[in-house]
Amino acid sequence: MKKARPISTVSAARSLSNDWRPGTALALRQRQRRRDAASIWAAVLRCLSGVLLASVAATGMAETHNQVVRVWKDPNCGCCNDWIAYLKREGFQVEIADEGNNVARASLGIPRQYGSCHTASVGAYALEGHVPADEIKRLLRQAPNARGLAVPGMPVGSPGMDGPAYGGRNDPYDVLLIQKNGTSEVYRSYR
Repeated sequence: MKKARPISTVSAARSLSNDWRPGTALALRQRQRRRDAASIWAAVLRCLSGVLLASVAATGMAETHNQVVRVWKDPNCGCCNDWIAYLKREGFQVEIADEGNNVARASLGIPRQYGSCHTASVGAYALEGHVPADEIKRLLRQAPNARGLAVPGMPVGSPGMDGPAYGGRNDPYDVLLIQKNGTSEVYRSYR
């Protein structure tokens, strides 16, 4: 009986390396496995990026859905009611006090020169007049050390002053950031 000859490490390495040459079945299977793994990782990354985008979008909604805007106004003011309806469409919860706004304006520290037909509060901030929802969201996001925002007067074209009765007119106006000392600076201009 013949004894089995031990395979040297060199000949074993040669026979293994022959299986890995391009075009062999083993090499083709390995390439396919790498492609499959890459496809799986690409799908996972697409899924994660979709989840990330959805959470960013939900954050924008969450910043308004958790915020209650308390509004003081005259019970007969139509443009105030239009502004409230606009805020609700933008995702804010709104509480209404139909008792006028002069006392509220004074108690929130908004000087009379910035006055309008309604006064509101959201979080730690005061809002005076027809302030756009985007500026309220920005205020809440940036959280400046300030009293709040104001749109003095009742500019046509601002939210609540933009219905069909105004014939599509858009007057320029500024949203002012009211500082704690009562001074203001332009937060955003609408032209």
